[in-house]
Amino acid sequence: MSQEQLVNIVTKIVMEKMQQDDDILIPIGVSNRHIHLSREDLDFLFGPGYELTKIKDLKQPGQFAAQEVVTIQGPKGSLEKVRILGPLRNETQIEVSLTDGFKLGVKAPIRESGKLEGTPGIKIIGPKGSVETSKGTIAALRHIHMDPQTAQKLDLKDKDIVDVEVKGERKGILGNVLVRVSDKYVLEMHVDTDEANACCLKNGDLVKISRK
Repeated sequence: MSQEQLVNIVTKIVMEKMQQDDDILIPIGVSNRHIHLSREDLDFLFGPGYELTKIKDLKQPGQFAAQEVVTIQGPKGSLEKVRILGPLRNETQIEVSLTDGFKLGVKAPIRESGKLEGTPGIKIIGPKGSVETSKGTIAALRHIHMDPQTAQKLDLKDKDIVDVEVKGERKGILGNVLVRVSDKYVLEMHVDTDEANACCLKNGDLVKISRK
């Protein structure tokens, strides 16, 4: 199934749910630990000129999971088989959960993607070498990717902060959710594994913005 077909199916499901509920329901995407690499660091880890091997398109257009994995090592421990996500970025960014941080011995601050100043570094080990980063380890701030049409319907704009209502056995409100708006985005809320486990959420579950 192509990425375009997947997007169309998800959009159809969301629209059907909207008709039933009068609310825009947002699909959940659970983000396990992963890493985004710069060109320079990829060369150190896998060899000069190495190219990532795409194994799966992610829901957000242009993003993909690569076949390649690395080990990340902190002062107290390490995590193996950490998936690389593409495409390459200007700066290397390592995204872990707070639980992962305890195992590594790294206090990863909760940050918006790309906001790396003052974040801790970590050792990344690949098949051809290793890299000691000076920064870049974060626990990603929960956020919603949203297209401009949906944002307009919800009276929201890029960088707004909202609360999200979770139904089910562990229903509750997730606060401080960042809204990211772009015509390059598909509607989806990203949470990490700690947040998903706390609320019994899995990929494809639907949540909605809480209106106070």
